[in-house]
Amino acid sequence: MRIWIIAPGSRAKRLRIVILLAVCAMLGPVPSIGSDNTLPDMVKGRQEAMKAMANAGKTIAGMFEGKLPYDAPAFKRAAETIRAHSGAALMAEFPAASLGPPSAAKHEIDQSRDEFDALARKVASFASVISASADKAPDGITPEMRMGAGMSTMGSSLLGKRKIAAGEEDISKLPAEHAFHLMLQDCSACHAKFREKIQ
Repeated sequence: MRIWIIAPGSRAKRLRIVILLAVCAMLGPVPSIGSDNTLPDMVKGRQEAMKAMANAGKTIAGMFEGKLPYDAPAFKRAAETIRAHSGAALMAEFPAASLGPPSAAKHEIDQSRDEFDALARKVASFASVISASADKAPDGITPEMRMGAGMSTMGSSLLGKRKIAAGEEDISKLPAEHAFHLMLQDCSACHAKFREKIQ
């Protein structure tokens, strides 16, 4: 297991790299919606949901990085978009009959349903933390929203499994930036295991 420690001088640079990799993994190669009329409506619908989540993630990342001006309502809408499309909604979008070609969703989803569902719920929980933080910060990103120096993220890699460390079980207490970082790791882990790469 690798533990990344974000040192004060490298925190911003390391976070930019991690966010970039994770958002790229979220966006990934998604088949063009509407380019294949043989795709079932359910597959097209979940592709739209994934695209909405990826765009929302880019908005949040842009505000954390200072590439987009902070706008509390837009920040909250982006987090709520991710929350609405994850959790139970995400679990319902992947029934066994819809897995495999022509979808990029692997059959492993059904074979590892508990793991898939747990990741979907975790993403929703992290998105809720991010959303709630906007209510407390109407004018700008506060120090309480930031991931502090020395805070670690745990996992075998960005695309590997991550375990919540002791003391982090109550994710509602996490800074929004840390919750966002961990949410992206869970998105990436889910895609790494459960999505076929489209050439």
